[in-house]
Amino acid sequence: MADRDTPGRRGRARASVSMADVAQRAGVSSQTVSRVSNGYAGVNEETRRLVLDAMRELGYRPNSAARALKRGEFRTIGVITFSLSSTGNVRTLEAIATSAAAEGYAVTLLPVAVPTQDEVSGAFSRLEELAVDAVIVIMEVHLLDAATIMLPPHVQVLVVDSDAGDHYTVVDTDQAGGSRTAVEHLLGLGHETVWHLAGPADSFAAQRRADAWRAVLTQAGRPTPELIRGDWSADSGYLAGLELAEQPDCTAVFAANDQMALGLLRALHQRGRRVPEDVSVVGFDDVAESASFQPPLTTVHQDFAEVGRLCVQAVLRKMRQGDATYGTTLVPTRLVLRESTAPPPGR
Repeated sequence: MADRDTPGRRGRARASVSMADVAQRAGVSSQTVSRVSNGYAGVNEETRRLVLDAMRELGYRPNSAARALKRGEFRTIGVITFSLSSTGNVRTLEAIATSAAAEGYAVTLLPVAVPTQDEVSGAFSRLEELAVDAVIVIMEVHLLDAATIMLPPHVQVLVVDSDAGDHYTVVDTDQAGGSRTAVEHLLGLGHETVWHLAGPADSFAAQRRADAWRAVLTQAGRPTPELIRGDWSADSGYLAGLELAEQPDCTAVFAANDQMALGLLRALHQRGRRVPEDVSVVGFDDVAESASFQPPLTTVHQDFAEVGRLCVQAVLRKMRQGDATYGTTLVPTRLVLRESTAPPPGR
């Protein structure tokens, strides 16, 4: 009896330990062990302790796959993303994982290197093999709206950051609303116009922000400067900043994200253009470091936590209630005023 719990014995027995073995060790029924294993109420604490102790002593691990098949769900959400290099994608993923965990769900992440039909179809196939209940696609490029990628109809799917609300359930930041606020703030300070440092052309979010920038200037009857593109990185913002610093009539810039705004600030400083005395700068994202830029950056705050929460709530609703409705839910933004904006020189 004494050698029953030795490490060697325990290691050999662990793979073959059954629910009946646990029940015998704890002196309870197999049904009681099942109830404890599944977290059901109605088991008194003393009995629950006996069962859990027996599980630990025998090295018993509940068969989660079998339980999932029996219940018809795996309590896992798959996430497909095309890039983890951008701030938005990383913070959205973090928010989804946090919200899923609060609901008792795990997240299985599957990055896709090349956004093609074959790659996305393969990702869905792999996630089905990994047994997920639904899939959230963080889709930052123009693919869904161009119909070049079709998502499997038999899988519950939610899409983040895409113009696909006519065919899918979409959750996104109010890209246009945030951009309008930024441009209107700069015009309200007295700037004749606002230059735009945009994100990459294949980004849905970048296009939404650029379209809103252009629309505000057009509606206000202001000249629309030539758009300058970056790739979301601080380096690309720096290169764009060197170009903008040579434009004597450039007194205000709306950067499509905070990282590019950071590079822009560096370039303006190197070229002797003071911020905000000579040039005002507004970013987008409100990353944690933006308050420590020099000067602290005025920027558009994205509520990534709310985006993640709404993604998880929407996909769970589709799973549990069979919600087949489509449409886009926009999460509001807000302008965070700091020290990088001011009236133009001479005002």
